[in-house]
Amino acid sequence: MSKLSSEFDVVCPCCGTTQTVDTNLKRVVAHQEPERDDKPKLDQAQQILAEEVARREALFQQSVSNEQTRGDALSKRFDEALEQARHEPITRPEREFDLD
Repeated sequence: MSKLSSEFDVVCPCCGTTQTVDTNLKRVVAHQEPERDDKPKLDQAQQILAEEVARREALFQQSVSNEQTRGDALSKRFDEALEQARHEPITRPEREFDLD
């Protein structure tokens, strides 16, 4: 790609991406990311997919177990609140027009 006289390249100090900026348009017109060393190889695709399936299954099983114990925790909290309400004295609620 040929560059115009109004274009110049800027390299990002964080990620190393090269951006082409056009001064007339006052915007980035192109960018090019550097080649990564840690990108996966094609022969590792099956292994990566199998690991992702196992991770998703583990997350699903964890959420299922959390939902199964959630009902027990909610009923326990309800029983505690009910017991606390039984021990509190019964008082008549104050209304705004009673204060006049």
